[in-house]
Amino acid sequence: MTDETKQTVQNPMKRVHIEKMTLNIGVGKDESMLKKGLLLLKKLSPLSPVKTVTRRRIPGWGLRPGLAIGCKVTIRKGTEELLKRLLVAKMNTLLEKNFDVHGNFSFGIPEYIDIQGLEYDPDLKIMGLEVAVTLQRPGYRVKQRRLQTSKVGKYHSLTKNDAINFVRSLGVEVTE
Repeated sequence: MTDETKQTVQNPMKRVHIEKMTLNIGVGKDESMLKKGLLLLKKLSPLSPVKTVTRRRIPGWGLRPGLAIGCKVTIRKGTEELLKRLLVAKMNTLLEKNFDVHGNFSFGIPEYIDIQGLEYDPDLKIMGLEVAVTLQRPGYRVKQRRLQTSKVGKYHSLTKNDAINFVRSLGVEVTE
């Protein structure tokens, strides 16, 4: 056992856990696809999804402020079970470029029928989604609290390697 592994096992404050998981479907200006996306997210999570709206005007794309262009849902409880189901759709493999320097990772699922437990719905047709997972350690509350906000120390903050080790502990293969 290496020194780093010993320290992680001995110190409960070094344990990594999933803080939240965000499921996102971007559909553009198409209202019918937006309704289908909302139905798909309702099937995946117990929470109700919300519409994402534009804030800026982009005339080249035909976007104006307040136009619904997608939907998302943020899940904070039962994330590990759902993550395992979603990773099966990716054949339990992720790339190193799916991870950022702060220890978070995201990946896309091109077809929802690959997700374990979901069957093809003729109303939805074929549709994909994006999954973003935010990882944390105990003690990260100091940067989010209202009073006496402070930074997380550099030895306590998550790195890309910490996130990769966490995902490998779930049985996922990470390739370059």
